[in-house]
Amino acid sequence: MENVKIIECPRDAWQGLGKIIPTEVKADYLGKLLKAGFRHLDAVSFVSPNLVPQMADSEQVVKKLADTLQAATNGTTPEIIGIVVNEKGLERALATPHVTTLGYPYSISANFRRQNTNMSLRESRELVEKIQRETSKAGRDLVVYISMAFGNPFGEPWGMEIVEDAIEWLKGCGVQTVSLADTVGVSTAKETGELFQHLKPFNKGMELGVHLHARAEGAAEKVLAAYEAGCRRFDSALTGLGGCPFAGDELVGNIATEIVVQTLAEHGVDTGIEPWAMLSAVEATKELRKQYVD
Repeated sequence: MENVKIIECPRDAWQGLGKIIPTEVKADYLGKLLKAGFRHLDAVSFVSPNLVPQMADSEQVVKKLADTLQAATNGTTPEIIGIVVNEKGLERALATPHVTTLGYPYSISANFRRQNTNMSLRESRELVEKIQRETSKAGRDLVVYISMAFGNPFGEPWGMEIVEDAIEWLKGCGVQTVSLADTVGVSTAKETGELFQHLKPFNKGMELGVHLHARAEGAAEKVLAAYEAGCRRFDSALTGLGGCPFAGDELVGNIATEIVVQTLAEHGVDTGIEPWAMLSAVEATKELRKQYVD
């Protein structure tokens, strides 16, 4: 059986919610995911609390989670991803122990870039270069998300060559992990597979993955299309919760982790998540939704 990497994304699932989840509840939930066998968590973001109130307590969440890390993972070190969008966020993330990986949304859409980070292309590239230098110096990892990689709702120019140019530039900066984000869920399964197939040569020197958003009815097809095109890194969120609050009026949720795991398992792929663990994680997520979402 071939292995893939599943990155569970509670941070993405929570960030657009109006009802604030208490720090203790967030940390407890993340601990449950680790106990269930998830080893890669997009857990927190270091952004302005005025813009994303749900993420105001990221340092405290990681600190509380740290108390259970050893017990939850049998002494192994899980990947804890913290998103940053500016230099202040970079400083906060690097000052937070146990955040192993920093994530940065590098948008190829000028409109979305202004809404999400309020930066020009030049400013965004300068920040990527600084984050790459600082994470390398600090012994942390970096994942760069190419926002709007599959198209956007703003009517701006888009094409595979634009995405390819962005990855080529990121590779030249020393970035080793890139996730292609279908930020508003616009791609079809066919388009998902075609883009990843086009970019597959970059997999030789980088880890190239997908961060897909979709409604439930089209999710499995997108996952399978990406996998068959060579993708071995998938971002997802249990029960399909989430969506970027800066992407547009209608939030299209993350692809549900249970769909990703089931789809890949049906094709003989080892996701590292046991069936009992998936059930446990889904139940924990449903309980969280009852209190703070639904």
